[in-house]
Amino acid sequence: MEWRDQGILLAVRRHGENSAILELFTPEHGRHAGVMRGATSRKIAPILQPGAQLDVTWRARLADHIGSYTVEPLRSRTAMAMAGRQALAGLNAVCALLLYALPEREAHLPLYRRTEALLDVLDETGLWPLAYLRWEMALLEELGYGLDLSACAVCGAANDLSYISPRTGRAVSRAGAGEWADRLLPLPECLLGGTDHPLSDVLQGLEVTRFFLRKSLAEGAQGKPLPEARQRFIDGLERRSAQGENQIDQ
Repeated sequence: MEWRDQGILLAVRRHGENSAILELFTPEHGRHAGVMRGATSRKIAPILQPGAQLDVTWRARLADHIGSYTVEPLRSRTAMAMAGRQALAGLNAVCALLLYALPEREAHLPLYRRTEALLDVLDETGLWPLAYLRWEMALLEELGYGLDLSACAVCGAANDLSYISPRTGRAVSRAGAGEWADRLLPLPECLLGGTDHPLSDVLQGLEVTRFFLRKSLAEGAQGKPLPEARQRFIDGLERRSAQGENQIDQ
């Protein structure tokens, strides 16, 4: 068995004395692991950083074996990640959520393209919070748990959408909510589109996606909590908001 693809490196785990297990997110083969021999050498180790874009060849005797990787670097995102603590925290959050949420060896090409585009603006700190929120929405959509915010689930109206049903993920208008409003999630404007949203609004949006990530994905993981890397990223955004950096660049 052999295939060639490119992918985003999500994680590296030492394996034996000189090898490592690489976890990649690839367009054609999804989240896929393999052993790379010599991965700890001085020449290759600096290249094998989370977020790196790699050209990879995977080989195994049988399809269900872990197999082995040979890699060629295409693009390093290390410099972008080192632009600041927030950029590094964002990169770690993306990689951790992909490892947590994606089934092994199942292609998710639209999400792969969204992830690649997101990481390519990693150092644009003004754009990144909203772009990251939209990426989490795409992650939910790709895995079958997307939010339906097109119209009110109760009356069908497309205006005055103010809430989200925690059970169905559908939007509810103020009129449709009625006396049930206190049992619904608030619907921030940033989830409905546009680009001119304050950071505080984006943080509310991330509370909504957190709820549905926990509800939809954590339940399937038998109560396993969401990755700590995501919360560290959110904590950093909250500190920015508290310090008055509330406007997101368009």
